[in-house]
Amino acid sequence: MSDAFDESSELEQDPPPFGSEASTSKAKAELVANASVAAADQQDIVEGEKEGEERESWDSKIMFLLATIGYAVGLGNVWRFPYLAQKNGGGAFLVPYFIMLCIQGIPIFYLELAIGQRLRKGAIGVWSQVSPYLGGIGISSAVVSYIVALYYNTIIAWCLIYLLHSFESPLPWADCPTRLYKNFTYDHEPECVASSPTQFYWYRTTLQCSESVDLPENFNYHMAIALIVSWFLVYICMVQGITSSGKIVYMTAIFPYVVLIIFFFRGITLKGAADGVAHLFTPRWETLLDPVVWLEAGTQIFFSLGLAFGGLIAFSSYNPANNNCYRDALLVSLTNCGTSMFAGVVVFSVIGFKATATFDRCTEERNGLMAQNRTHNLPVCDLQTELANSASGTGLAFIIFTEAINQFPGAQLWAVLFFLMLFTLGIDSQFGTLEGVVTSLVDMKLFPNLPKEYIVGGLCFSCCLISMCFANGAGSYIFQLMDSFAGNFPLLIIALFECLSISYIYGVRRFSDDIEMMTGSRPNFYWMFCWKYLSPCAMVTILLASFYQLLTEGSSYPAWIGAKGASENQEWPHWCIVVAFFLILSSILWIPIVAVLRLCGIKVVEDSDPAWFPEAELREVHGIVPHEPTELERSIFCFNMDGTEGMCCPKYGLPEKSLEEEE
Repeated sequence: MSDAFDESSELEQDPPPFGSEASTSKAKAELVANASVAAADQQDIVEGEKEGEERESWDSKIMFLLATIGYAVGLGNVWRFPYLAQKNGGGAFLVPYFIMLCIQGIPIFYLELAIGQRLRKGAIGVWSQVSPYLGGIGISSAVVSYIVALYYNTIIAWCLIYLLHSFESPLPWADCPTRLYKNFTYDHEPECVASSPTQFYWYRTTLQCSESVDLPENFNYHMAIALIVSWFLVYICMVQGITSSGKIVYMTAIFPYVVLIIFFFRGITLKGAADGVAHLFTPRWETLLDPVVWLEAGTQIFFSLGLAFGGLIAFSSYNPANNNCYRDALLVSLTNCGTSMFAGVVVFSVIGFKATATFDRCTEERNGLMAQNRTHNLPVCDLQTELANSASGTGLAFIIFTEAINQFPGAQLWAVLFFLMLFTLGIDSQFGTLEGVVTSLVDMKLFPNLPKEYIVGGLCFSCCLISMCFANGAGSYIFQLMDSFAGNFPLLIIALFECLSISYIYGVRRFSDDIEMMTGSRPNFYWMFCWKYLSPCAMVTILLASFYQLLTEGSSYPAWIGAKGASENQEWPHWCIVVAFFLILSSILWIPIVAVLRLCGIKVVEDSDPAWFPEAELREVHGIVPHEPTELERSIFCFNMDGTEGMCCPKYGLPEKSLEEEE
């Protein structure tokens, strides 16, 4: 329009002489106008959608980073990584941990952020656009996210219960409760005496555990109320979309780091903290020869980053088209791993304090018995054994750590901080998990006339109803069943199909062109090699090793036996194995079902128009020129001279010649 205006003005009047004041003023005005147009074009690219259907966007880059870090950094960083590290070789465990991070974690994290930002849709929309036959990948991600959200919110409910009772003085898990007998005498609960106050409060008071998964027994009303409250809080935080949940992550993503830092300075001042940290990081190099160590390192990296849930794809789809997704992938992945190690130091400084206190009491008792000239049945005191008796998961958070907090001065304050930290860690990971489901439902247009807040409400309400299965005596066992089967095998299979789809159907070359167009820099040889060969091989290896371990060692669950005050491993009954297979198959069968039905002409996922993307503007801004594949790229990745990409294994024959060279 400015060019047309200038031309029409020139037709109406003679141009001023060169070098005159009018000519100089006009030249300056044209430069300012051109700069304004260029700035406006750049702003359009940054803001996102300008044509077609408008899509939500993050208010700022920091909001996206905090939401993604909050999603990736979850409870597993605090209660699973420290346990795996001390169990699998201490400092030596970091070797397979970082190797798996480089060949599996960061490449897939980078892939999901990039494809979501490029195609600007949720998981179902993205994979349907890659190929109409791949829509099942997105549906599988949504189903897994829904199932995981069901039992993950149960942890949030447990944290709410403990957080509420942390304001009591003394703490209800500090001492054994008393029982009134028929002869009007009081005595401590035998079950609590046989175990410990923290174990009794966890298994008997909070969970009201039965002795088997086959015996659900009574309904746990306290747990049911906590589940309703936790789902209501999730709904309140998500009802306005990423605009509201994005603002909430300012607290839920930052607060856990504040609490971890407070616990760090408290922990390192405790007696025995150095022994605990040394036990965590002292390398035992012989463990590197054990394949199970590599298996657990790869599994921990995979689930710690939250891959294949669809949440990362949904989050990145709200980013500007020219966002640097490569830098985001490195930043969030390394922050996640750094948080795991920092949390390990915090946890084991406290565990070292607890183990040292137990060791000192044992030594004092042993010395007292020896002073009485008693040499038989003396207690065995070993600090390393006490340090190795740490648990993972709920046992670490609700039993061992709470027992250590009991010995802190001002235990109520530390308990409030700890369980509030666990609550915030859990709820912002829940945002990302459910966002993958909500975005997929909106993009599929299953309910085209229903506002998004109603979809979120219906989703949370259905989850709340189904989660009542956790509010009984066998609820914790059902939780372990879903955690063991629903959240591991399906995610590995989905991520494997994601990698294969990008590498062999969408094309590594085309994908690299897209990333170069968005960020201005092309992925190097290493990332392309990971996407096409290294990451799929790592995931296939982990899958096969996991299936082999399951078949050879079986699977069991720890059942709480009240009469003994201890837990015993029991085999899963047949109906639980059927449920486990149903959970796995209900997630991954969508991948072949959608493809087969599409071949038969039946559309499970309706075709939709591609989202608006400023391809021409980005090419102009970044100065993108067609990439000429190197000789190494053509031989390794099967890049052809005509721009196509072969879906084959590497060929090491003579390089193909272009048409011009042949002529």
